[in-house]
Amino acid sequence: MKMTSIKMKQILEDRLANDNFKTSYNRDKDTFRIEWKDTGQGMTITLPNVVSKYNERGEATIDDLEEHVSEAMRIMHEEHHLTGMEKQIFPVIRATSFPVETKSGKQLVHKEHTAETRVYYALDLGKSYQLIDESMLEQEGWTRERIDEIATFNIRSLDNDYKQDTVADNDFYFVAKQDGYDASRILNEAFLEEMLANAKGELAVAVPHQDVLIFADIQNKAGYDILAQMTMKFFAEGRIPITSLSFIYENKMLEPVFILAKNRPEKK
Repeated sequence: MKMTSIKMKQILEDRLANDNFKTSYNRDKDTFRIEWKDTGQGMTITLPNVVSKYNERGEATIDDLEEHVSEAMRIMHEEHHLTGMEKQIFPVIRATSFPVETKSGKQLVHKEHTAETRVYYALDLGKSYQLIDESMLEQEGWTRERIDEIATFNIRSLDNDYKQDTVADNDFYFVAKQDGYDASRILNEAFLEEMLANAKGELAVAVPHQDVLIFADIQNKAGYDILAQMTMKFFAEGRIPITSLSFIYENKMLEPVFILAKNRPEKK
């Protein structure tokens, strides 16, 4: 039998049944909403997207969705404390277009990074995470400096293993540990300095999406073009895209490649 939005709605109602939840269906938008009765917090699922995925992957789609929704709903209803959870606090890189406040109006703790990227802070909850907002800091009496210091320390403690590839005499290194903090490793200055010290040419860095950090040891003009194409491809395919631009790393600064590459004098 062909899957339809109405049929999918019925399956989700069945799978996510809970006396504490309220569900609703918006016929015009073809969306299914599930929320906590007491707080009104919840999430909206676009049914045609789920149906399309179901037609490709079958029952596994519903199993995955049930797990993600259940986990997200649970987290929404818990009060999370930072004290005692210091080792679970990490920085996350997002595009500057990413919201700076939650849908409920809470200000997310963040700091500027480059013209393309911004740093937020996450409380790691195992299968998922919660972005830290100002009210969480106030409850604990923490400062922005403290959260940044803790998060930066924790990102340095992660493994920095990478895979290497050489294209047209330029070396590319990919960090893709799939731990949610691959792009965040761009904030590990010691790691950047180590890669720079080992580079034969100029060191470029890219964070096209959350789950990859790319280093490029640029040794000829072709290197810039290869990196640009590579970054665009990763950016288009990423689950949480960040930026399709790459950066040159020098003097402990990240500068967009498109500005520098064109004006860079030839090395003798």
